[in-house]
Amino acid sequence: MTSASTILPAPMHRAVRPGGATLTRNVAPGVHRLEHAYVNCYLIEDAGELTLVDTAFPATWSLLLQAIQQIGRTPSDVRAVVLTHAHFDHLGAARRAGEEWGVPIWAHPNEEYIARHPYRYEHESPRILYPVKHPASIPVLTAMAKAGALSVKGLANLQFFEADDVLAVPGRPTVIFCPGHTYGHSALHLADRSTLLCGDALVTFDPYTGRSGPQIVSGAATADSAQALESLDALAETEARIVLPGHGTPWKTGIRGAVAEARQRGRS
Repeated sequence: MTSASTILPAPMHRAVRPGGATLTRNVAPGVHRLEHAYVNCYLIEDAGELTLVDTAFPATWSLLLQAIQQIGRTPSDVRAVVLTHAHFDHLGAARRAGEEWGVPIWAHPNEEYIARHPYRYEHESPRILYPVKHPASIPVLTAMAKAGALSVKGLANLQFFEADDVLAVPGRPTVIFCPGHTYGHSALHLADRSTLLCGDALVTFDPYTGRSGPQIVSGAATADSAQALESLDALAETEARIVLPGHGTPWKTGIRGAVAEARQRGRS
């Protein structure tokens, strides 16, 4: 069973609003989802310890602290941060986590440059045209800006993993290398929970178009859409039942169905 609660700086009882945040407990067994400004990060719980997967924005920091408290843990229980990729909307609170919690920040080595320079990343299409073509994206991008999307600090001293590694962090996820969105993009497979944390390799909401449903992210933020579509094979091979994307709601009817819809939709 899942349960959701609103997390806002104050007061806690106010309704969720665009740019606010929602904690949903146990979206998969022992995995908790924090959604803030249309970006998801996840807390993997294992024997009283936590792995934080992705970190959203700078303003997400205080909300992460509240989320950890609400699941009955403390920041001292966090053992690692793992990045599916280093785009600014997933990197936002990572540097602070490393500095204040003293935990390692893990990523694929191909993400090192973006982590150091969060706004220097490859993308196929000019971003400036998307709000004109897709006005549904305007409130999304506005919420991201308010959450600190334009003030993300770079990060050095990453710890690196490789494809197929089993990470020695709580949950012991297996790295599924799935480049395309970025050249080092990687998903995390929790085989014992039939759960795939797929980052932006496959999303159920595209912030740049405002469209819902399984898809790859549009060319406004994807380095190589053809490669991203090819990488869907690696996701499908996990046979995961629960899919937890970097943007959008969880998909709980199997990765193969999500991949089929994403392939049918193609690039945008």
